[in-house]
Amino acid sequence: MDWDDLDPKTKKPAPRVLDTMGIEELEAYIADLEAEITRVRAAIAAKRSARAGADSVFRK
Repeated sequence: MDWDDLDPKTKKPAPRVLDTMGIEELEAYIADLEAEITRVRAAIAAKRSARAGADSVFRK
């Protein structure tokens, strides 16, 4: 077993420093995060739908 296999595939990005951001920048950052959350939720829904379809085919 290679120890490199145990490392996570992707690493989290470092959190942004919020203290130096202005109000408009913070609001734009929130909008970006909300858009990303929406995108991720859509991906989760698509994967659940695909899984449900596969389950219905293979569990007959």
